[in-house]
Amino acid sequence: MLDLHVHLLGHEDREANRQNIRAFLEEASRKGLKEIGFADHDYYWEQMNFPLIREAAVEYPNLKVRIGLEADYRLMEEERIQNLLSQFPFDFVIGSVHEIAGWAFDFPEEEPRHHQQEADKLYRDYFNLVTKAAQSGLFTTIGHFDLIKIFGVRPTTDILTLADEALTAVAEKGLVLEINTNGRYKPVREFYPEKRLLEEIKRRGISVTLGSDAHSAEVVGRDIDEAIMLLRQIGVQEVIGFRGFEKLRYTLA
Repeated sequence: MLDLHVHLLGHEDREANRQNIRAFLEEASRKGLKEIGFADHDYYWEQMNFPLIREAAVEYPNLKVRIGLEADYRLMEEERIQNLLSQFPFDFVIGSVHEIAGWAFDFPEEEPRHHQQEADKLYRDYFNLVTKAAQSGLFTTIGHFDLIKIFGVRPTTDILTLADEALTAVAEKGLVLEINTNGRYKPVREFYPEKRLLEEIKRRGISVTLGSDAHSAEVVGRDIDEAIMLLRQIGVQEVIGFRGFEKLRYTLA
C-alpha cells in the first residue's frame, strides 16, 4: 500500500546519498508498496538532498516516491516552518509535537518524568499544542496523534474528551491523520493513535494515511498490512497519499 513517514537520514546517522536512498526504495519495492514518502525531521534541513531523491526515484518506475518534511511544531515558530516549506515543492508536510514547553518528552531517558507528571495535565498540554499545530495551516498531516502515551501513562479523563479540540481542528482544516505503526515498538506497545481514537476519527469523517516512522531502510512498511486490517475492522474504506499537496485516494480492497 503506502508508507508516508520514513526518515532517510534517521537520526542524522547516515548521509542522503544515492546508495542510502536506494536502500529505502528497494525495501519499499520488495514489500509491494505503491507509494513511499520521505519525511526527515526539519532540524536536519542542512543535510537533506531533495533533488537526489527525485533522481533516484526514476530508477523505480512502479513506485511513487514522494518528498515531505516532518516539522516539529512549537509555539511562535510558524514563520520558521513556513520559510522552510517555501524552499522546495513538497508533496506533504507532517506536523508533529515532540516538545512541551521545551521538554523533548519522547526520548527514552525522559520516561521517569512522565510517571512523575499529573497525567491529565500532561495530556491536556500535549493536545493543546496539537490543536495549535492543526490550526496553523502549515501541514497536510498530523503525525502520531497521541504520541504523549509513548511510555504507557494514561489519563483518568476520557481520551475522547482530551483530544476533542484537536480532532475538531483537524477536521475543520481538512487535515489527514496518520496511523503510525512505530508505537508498537515503544513502551506503550500499540499503534498511534489508539483504536478508540481511530473509531472517533472515522466517525468524524477525518481522512487517514499510513506511516511506519522508519528510521532505517529495513523498517520501511513495517506493520502497514496490520494497520490496514485495523482500518477495515472499523469501517475505513480508503487511505490518503499525496502529490504536490493534492490528496490521492487509495481504496482498501
